[in-house]
Amino acid sequence: MKRNIGTRTEIFDTTSNVAIKVTDLHKKFKLPTEQAFGLKQAIFNRLRGIKGYKEQKVLKGLDFEIKKGEFIGIVGRNGSGKSTLLKILAGIYHPEKGTIIVNGNLVPFIELGVGFNPELTGRENVYLNGALLGFSNEEMDKMYNDIWKFAELEQFQDQKLKNYSSGMQVRLAFSIAIRARGDILLLDEVLAVGDAAFQQKCNDYFASLHGNQTVILVTHSMENVTKFCDRAILIENGKITLEGNPKIVAKAYESLWD
Repeated sequence: MKRNIGTRTEIFDTTSNVAIKVTDLHKKFKLPTEQAFGLKQAIFNRLRGIKGYKEQKVLKGLDFEIKKGEFIGIVGRNGSGKSTLLKILAGIYHPEKGTIIVNGNLVPFIELGVGFNPELTGRENVYLNGALLGFSNEEMDKMYNDIWKFAELEQFQDQKLKNYSSGMQVRLAFSIAIRARGDILLLDEVLAVGDAAFQQKCNDYFASLHGNQTVILVTHSMENVTKFCDRAILIENGKITLEGNPKIVAKAYESLWD
């Protein structure tokens, strides 16, 4: 099966060992430099050739391939373009140029808890968040107890979410998200959730995925890169500057501050 979504193509080819292939990927943003007050001023600026914005090139021709079952780390300093890349892979942003082939069902863990309503109970938010992830009520019924058990928040199911601490909300959101088992997982610093005990629980979960599921982790934690990843990619100024052994890439990342 094949589906084209802009510059991204989703396929489901069980004979291929490629999960994601990115070719010549470019992305830029328009940053306003001055504000035009009113239509007259906007037209005047346009006639004078004043754009009112400048272009920031964030990704500059990325090429890489990820095999099925690989656990890949994507690292780089703030502003390097790694989170933009993740959002393009997730379909949140669209690139100006380039192609992306995604082989399988992709599930992003980028912003946990998006769609939560603080005025609803934990129980109601579980079903709401599940619906946003594409689950039916019947499917949520089957996984409901497991969600609360993993989050270790069973006694708070019928309290309004606004009475939860931020840590409790993240734990609940994470517990819902990991039930959305896809072929490819996109993670943006999601391993650092909850207290130390819950983080260890999350680490154990992701360790269980190793070799069984394709995982892409964007992170600043070189400990997680060397602990979990089969391969790592270093992005600097919108370009891939190093790719390969996680320990070597982690050392290169840390040297950026030397």
